[in-house]
Amino acid sequence: MNERVTDIAAILRRCLEDDIPELRSDARTVELLGASVEGNVDTILHALQHDIPVARINAPTAAIEYARRLAQHGVPVKALVRAYRVGHRRMTELVFTELEASAIAPADGVKVAEAITTALFEYIDWITMQVVAVYETEREQWLENRNSAHALLVREVLSGSKPVDIDAATESIRYPLRWHHLALILWYPDTGASSDDLTRLRRFVRELAEAVGTAAAPLFGAADRTSAWAWLPYRSEQSDAVAKVRDFASKRPDAPRLAIGIMGQGISGFRRSHRHALRARSVSLTRGDVEPRIIAASDPGLSTAALLGGARAEVGEWVSEVLGELAADNENDARLRETLRVFLRTGSSYKAAAAELDLHSNSVKYRVGRALSRRGRPITDDRLDVELALLVCHWYGATVLLPNSD
Repeated sequence: MNERVTDIAAILRRCLEDDIPELRSDARTVELLGASVEGNVDTILHALQHDIPVARINAPTAAIEYARRLAQHGVPVKALVRAYRVGHRRMTELVFTELEASAIAPADGVKVAEAITTALFEYIDWITMQVVAVYETEREQWLENRNSAHALLVREVLSGSKPVDIDAATESIRYPLRWHHLALILWYPDTGASSDDLTRLRRFVRELAEAVGTAAAPLFGAADRTSAWAWLPYRSEQSDAVAKVRDFASKRPDAPRLAIGIMGQGISGFRRSHRHALRARSVSLTRGDVEPRIIAASDPGLSTAALLGGARAEVGEWVSEVLGELAADNENDARLRETLRVFLRTGSSYKAAAAELDLHSNSVKYRVGRALSRRGRPITDDRLDVELALLVCHWYGATVLLPNSD
């Protein structure tokens, strides 16, 4: 068989290509498969001929390079392992065919078959461990390099600091930049962070995209070890996209905290949606570890509150000036502020506010009166200031309120 290594390798190569579709990729990889197979056949036959212990054998160079190539092309490691198992089976069949055609005595044939079978098994087991180790190392390094380049390009697109070739960028990051986008920021609280947070976030985004019916795979990138940026792609604007995302996340007890941007088209929409998601997250982080767990830039008043929250100390002083004692941090004033906020937002309609708050209109009227009494003056001259102050209180809570004086 040593004299027919090339022919034997060709038989095994065809067998692998027929049985394992993942190995039939580009021509260069298939060619390298042939070299890997021939290297392994040559190595094991010489080891058998010269009684070389398997433990002293290193995987052939072509086999090592082939494992690296599969890792770079994203071929699952199970395909590599299966290739060695299928090759082992076919090689064993060829060996037994040779033995059957030989003039060796039956008793000796059994011993020879046992020796060769044992050696083949040990060789496959030993070499498989080597090439899988190479695969895993290469895959990890390749993904790290690709993700670094991927993240750099995404940040360049976001920065807008230089012109972007949309088609080239789309090809590089494998995301349709000309479509409509909904940006997300996902994170877990710093407390309890674990090494698999990013894996969990990536899996969540993948399942979310499938559940809300995106037209292509989402774009995912790590912001740090506990948070990530993501974009959901749509061929056309989806008016209910935010509601669908919120519905999916709210039903998942293991869902991360989530800030949702606004729908945008093209590169400008890609950037704008992300900026709005960042603003929404800034509000959420300011509120601390409290509800809501899911926050969207399209939530009434949130974007305005985010713009006002840059200097919270000054904003807090302004809120107390506008609202007076109504800005106190206690449950009673919180109820009064919320009632007054909804009342003003619904056009000063007791009936509309009552429907939204699920209260009787007389209760709304009473609370509005109490709120104005706590403020200490009517809102005829500075209604806009009052609405903005109530909006800031609604989103930032205790961080802009007066210490409780009760």
